Amino acid sequence: MRCPLIAPALTCFSLVPIFLCVTVIATLSHAGEVAITETEGKAVVTLDGKPFAEYRSDGYAKPIVYPIIGPHGIPMTRSYPMEKGVDNEASDHPHHKSLWYTHDEVNGVRFWMEGESTKENIAVGKIVQTSMKIEGNTITTTDDWVGPDGKVVCSDTRTLTFGGDDNDRHIDVTVQWRATNGEVHIGDTKEGTMGIRTNPLLRLSNDPKRGNHTAKGKAINSEGVEGKDIWGKRAKWVDYWAPVNDHVVGVAIFDHPSNPKHPTWWHARNYGLVAANPFGVHDFEGKPKGTGDVTIPAGESLTFRYRFLFHTGDVQSANIAAKYADFAETK
Repeated sequence: MRCPLIAPALTCFSLVPIFLCVTVIATLSHAGEVAITETEGKAVVTLDGKPFAEYRSDGYAKPIVYPIIGPHGIPMTRSYPMEKGVDNEASDHPHHKSLWYTHDEVNGVRFWMEGESTKENIAVGKIVQTSMKIEGNTITTTDDWVGPDGKVVCSDTRTLTFGGDDNDRHIDVTVQWRATNGEVHIGDTKEGTMGIRTNPLLRLSNDPKRGNHTAKGKAINSEGVEGKDIWGKRAKWVDYWAPVNDHVVGVAIFDHPSNPKHPTWWHARNYGLVAANPFGVHDFEGKPKGTGDVTIPAGESLTFRYRFLFHTGDVQSANIAAKYADFAETK
């Protein structure tokens, strides 16, 4: 598997050095203090003593991050199905739980889907956390991807690093797939992989039949593609934003240049699902089934890195392109 070479991005320092001092002064902000406490099968994250996020593993078919509280104390993801009956929440896709990492068609087992395996010979698995360590602002876990027969298909090690300042909050997610039980075949399907289901107001369209009556969102990707047309396109990042509670807030998701197949494809819908998926080429581009397949040989691993940036303002005022460039430089 070969990743394309990424040309170094031009920066404002080389283009307009006269603005260097002004830019630095304008972006100085207070770096918040992150605290993480493990309690009752979950890790609770605060920023400067205020709620930020919870990493939950017990009681779900996969580990999730819920809730996620962004700038101005605004929830950044939907509450359903963890909480039901919330105004403006659409009751669809119950497997879209806030923020998560998983994929369908892993050695023939479906992990994006949830529920019991069906009579149609569809095998549905679960991701089971086997350990968790908290150090500073980082949570590190190990997890087993378990088939319906109880056998481990593969494992992963994932780290979630939390941070923020006066304007933004972020979660960095690194997932290392490990072929611990033989070869791992990751199938070509749109149903994956690094996903978030946004606050309903960040949706691009309403869905009154399912309970969503107000959508105010806009979206764009790094290539300038806007709205629902970002689905299935390759891009370094995508950004959704909307006015919420008298503030404009958004979430940008960054695909790190070190990731296999960067820039990734995006399973990004107008109803607030945004997922980075480097495997679903067949669905996204109409190429032969299996074009996006990836195999991890037994004993080897494959690593992906992402950042979720919960920001104030729209894509321009939040300076998303420059913040992506900063993230892209991180090792």
